[in-house]
Amino acid sequence: MASLALTFGSGAMTNSIADTTITDLFFLIGSNPDTSHPTIGLRIHQAADRGAKLVVVDPRRTRLAERADLWLRIQPGTDVALLNGLMYIILEEGIWDKKFVEERTEDFQELRDLVQNYPPAKVAEITGLPEEQLYQAARMYAAEGRHAIFHGMGITHYTTGTDRVKSIANLAMLCGKVGVEGGGCNPLRGQNNVQGACDMGALFNTLPGYGGLENEETFDRYEKTWKIKLPRLPGKPATEVWDNIFKGDIRGLYVFGEDPAIADANIGHVQEALREIDFLVVQDIFLTDTARLADVVLPAACFAEKDGTFTCTERRVQRVRKAVEPPGEARPDWQIFCDLARRMGYEMHYDSAEAVFNEINSLIPQYKGITYQRLEQQGLQWPVPDENHPGTPVLHTRTFTRGRGLFIPEPYLPPREPVDKEYPMLFTTGREYARYNFSSMTGKTPEIDVIAPECLAEINPADAERMGISEKSLVRISSRRGSVAMRATITERSQEGTVFTVYNFQETPVNYLTLDALDRLSKTPEYKLCAVKVALVQNEE
Repeated sequence: MASLALTFGSGAMTNSIADTTITDLFFLIGSNPDTSHPTIGLRIHQAADRGAKLVVVDPRRTRLAERADLWLRIQPGTDVALLNGLMYIILEEGIWDKKFVEERTEDFQELRDLVQNYPPAKVAEITGLPEEQLYQAARMYAAEGRHAIFHGMGITHYTTGTDRVKSIANLAMLCGKVGVEGGGCNPLRGQNNVQGACDMGALFNTLPGYGGLENEETFDRYEKTWKIKLPRLPGKPATEVWDNIFKGDIRGLYVFGEDPAIADANIGHVQEALREIDFLVVQDIFLTDTARLADVVLPAACFAEKDGTFTCTERRVQRVRKAVEPPGEARPDWQIFCDLARRMGYEMHYDSAEAVFNEINSLIPQYKGITYQRLEQQGLQWPVPDENHPGTPVLHTRTFTRGRGLFIPEPYLPPREPVDKEYPMLFTTGREYARYNFSSMTGKTPEIDVIAPECLAEINPADAERMGISEKSLVRISSRRGSVAMRATITERSQEGTVFTVYNFQETPVNYLTLDALDRLSKTPEYKLCAVKVALVQNEE
């Protein structure tokens, strides 16, 4: 991943959100920003209002799909075939950016060799898209102009998520759309400050600042500051914790700011592991489903009750300022960690959140020029190499991190769990814009219940007629891992053969259904696609 020299190892946007005002064409794939990132979605609508072109790749008929210049209603899970097929056409027609490819990339021939296996007829068969739409999309994206790719968890939440990200990077480099204002590859993060958490090293295989575990110079810097010897081995991916509990390799678990008992894939398995583990500590602002299973719960302060910084999806570091006092015994996370570390024998001392940030500033190259004083004025986009640097709105304008951008072509692999006679329908999920994650926060606001009262399963009219399902019928959706009941809504927004629902309702835990098979590199589960069966529930009341 890092060898791509784009920012997909960190998941950050190469460009700024503000670039949407000058983007000529948006290529949206695996994302519905209207519901997942509504402020960015609004900007895309505004761009379309001023005349920007819009290509939307989505199995569902979303609002953005309805107003797109080209809507590619792809079969779920076939994105890599589509992207390879677009590159086949771009190469076949000679419309790639030859100068960019020659001067700024390498391994072009490897890309060319692989995409030759994806002619339009084959891609049309895999994706369900007409060949003329493939040609239209390829020509639109490869044309002159500032063209930006935006994608979300509909790309990454697969066992082939990294293959999809690499394929997006390949397409952008092939057409020279990287390193320019209004263009780039722009992954949209799933939550606030996920970017900041990853920047700080909250990943199983990197140090803060994305330093590799083979980099002794980086280890030396941290060990000198912290006066301790650090292990050189990677940690356990969060998604592999549960199997390791059952193996006996993990006997204690500390969870903070996360609710895996409802948020992870295949939560039946997760909940069994949480009950199995010898000792569970949960640090959170509410008594979540995970916290209810804990041996110890440490009450934490929420964002409005503490000082600090957030780093958002466009790499912008911004100040968070304390507005009110935390209730009861709740305290900021850093204070809890310091107290716990001291009680475990390590003297961890900081006077304030700013003192923590000063250490970040001294250790992480991307943050070197960022200070609280500068953030009082405005947020800054890393990398900021010194205090006179204005920040970096657009990455890779002259060179990539590794020098030349590396093409890493990947073949299309079908979804891990195809439909069969027993489980004949595909199941996929998205977001409800009025709810945040699994409603541990927004579920406590009665007014939101008026806007988004319940979780509904979208079923195509042809499927509904075949199964005898009518509007608001109670249905039970079952996978090989579990089942959940919810009411149906009959709509052509979802494709025939596919059931779509949102995952934001705590009382409808759809992750009993989802597949926990993992991407080989990122270890991300295949949240977005699995095989299910749907049955009408008799005696509804």
